[in-house]
Amino acid sequence: MTTESEIPKSFLVISIAAVLWNLLGLMALVSHIMMTPETFAALPQEEQVLYRNMPFWANFSFAIAVIAGTVGSVALVMKKSAAKPLLVISLGAALLQNVHAFIINDSFAVYGSEGLILPGLVIGIAIMLIIFADKANKKAWLS
Repeated sequence: MTTESEIPKSFLVISIAAVLWNLLGLMALVSHIMMTPETFAALPQEEQVLYRNMPFWANFSFAIAVIAGTVGSVALVMKKSAAKPLLVISLGAALLQNVHAFIINDSFAVYGSEGLILPGLVIGIAIMLIIFADKANKKAWLS
């Protein structure tokens, strides 16, 4: 088994950064869920339509993506092998949410190409975290 001293300090730095990133996602989820009627009314009409057309499964996918990503990142900090499957679930749910957003609901028509930046970043970071967890698992940094 790998000793604590053999695990590079960068492992903890990256793992904590992953937790902080996913906490931002949790804040976005809470903001989405707790949106007041006044906040909703202040949105442009096109965005209101997107929100109204978002089915339960897409909202649920958003929640699963963020919660699994956060728990998976905490598992990394705690050096638990459960990190990778949780991060894979997070990526799958994020992809499902984006299928709805960009294929079914055509968010691209509302946000344009700028609307692809954050989802692209989310997917890219999710993939990198899976690769990172896999590497940590193979190096026996996780138990």
